[in-house]
Amino acid sequence: MWQADGELRPVRGGEPEVWLHVRARAQMSLECQRCLGPVNAALSAQRSFRFVVDEATAAEIDADSEDDVLALTRALNLHELVEDELILALPLVPMHELCPQPLSRPVTAEPEVEERPNPFAALAALKRQGPH
Repeated sequence: MWQADGELRPVRGGEPEVWLHVRARAQMSLECQRCLGPVNAALSAQRSFRFVVDEATAAEIDADSEDDVLALTRALNLHELVEDELILALPLVPMHELCPQPLSRPVTAEPEVEERPNPFAALAALKRQGPH
């Protein structure tokens, strides 16, 4: 579910500012990074964007302001904007608070390793023998 509302904010002595307020909620099934089972994640995003006339103005204002600033274009895709906000709301490491299945312990069978002689021990033995 998502919602977008526009706003014209009056500015003393200037043109009103164009704002867009976006709210979105979604449920996603992700993979738990602990047990590798499915985990449902509730995503929530709420952002406000200030629109300006072009990219140069957006970059200039964005550097000096806490506001999220975008250039106002006819090609603004609201669905993509909402999708991007929900992607940013994804958990970095999805996990159950308590995994439903006990975690299995990995089998730690020690592979047989062939014992090789230490090359330094062989050098030490040659050194003890001395010159012939």
